[in-house]
Amino acid sequence: MIQIPTNVTLLRQILVSFIRNEVEKVGVHRVVVGLSGGVDSGLSAMLAAEALGPRNVMGIMMPYKSSNPESLAHAELVVRKSSIESLTVDITPQIDAYFERFPDADQRRRGNKMARERMTILYDHSARWNALVLGTSNKTELLLGYGTLYGDMASAINPLGDLYKTQIWALAEAVGVPEVIVQKQPSADLWAGQTDEGELGFSYREVDKLLYLMVDERYSRPELVTAGFPEKFIDEVTLRIMNSQFKRRLPVIAKVSQRTIDRDFRYARDWGK
Repeated sequence: MIQIPTNVTLLRQILVSFIRNEVEKVGVHRVVVGLSGGVDSGLSAMLAAEALGPRNVMGIMMPYKSSNPESLAHAELVVRKSSIESLTVDITPQIDAYFERFPDADQRRRGNKMARERMTILYDHSARWNALVLGTSNKTELLLGYGTLYGDMASAINPLGDLYKTQIWALAEAVGVPEVIVQKQPSADLWAGQTDEGELGFSYREVDKLLYLMVDERYSRPELVTAGFPEKFIDEVTLRIMNSQFKRRLPVIAKVSQRTIDRDFRYARDWGK
């Protein structure tokens, strides 16, 4: 049986320290986080409350008119459980105003627009509140490219980006994210009936095992087949990782000088301190 190592006590300590250190080294003391009602954002918010104190965390809920009311209710559960600050911003007016001009836009375009609109709101309030935007994307989503570039994938710091979804569930349970959120079927709530696993075509638990062996343990394709994974599944996941590489890196800069940013000039953010 494939087991992804998950020491929730140690992970909690590392991530709380990470949030506190990375926020304070920038010279601020607060974060804003988009609360979707899902387990990832709930976990990020609760870890931040532990790291910085609940009054230094702002959870922003940004429903659209077709959003499942359950999503907002679950986000409010996290606010109450963690005692963080909160704000609700309905994105319906600006989204509808834009798509009045492009009424033939499909669900993918509409979903991407909503994700990016939400991120602009988070960054606006990070400026208003002198705070950093806290990320909520997990390792499974990042590897598969299952997110919107400059939308939900954007952030100043991300405590969850090296945790697979199955590790997120385990840590969220340990931290105290409300059980109804941990147990529910993951959904970006981009349209009625949408679920992550339905859109991906496979379960998180299934793909996490493959990704762990492929990425962390560096199994070759033959070794993955020997481990029991169907070749079609391996190829599909490999293609997703390859085709989404552009989402996991800074924009590629044409090199015309001796020292190019992110290639030759790579000083750490706290360089000089």
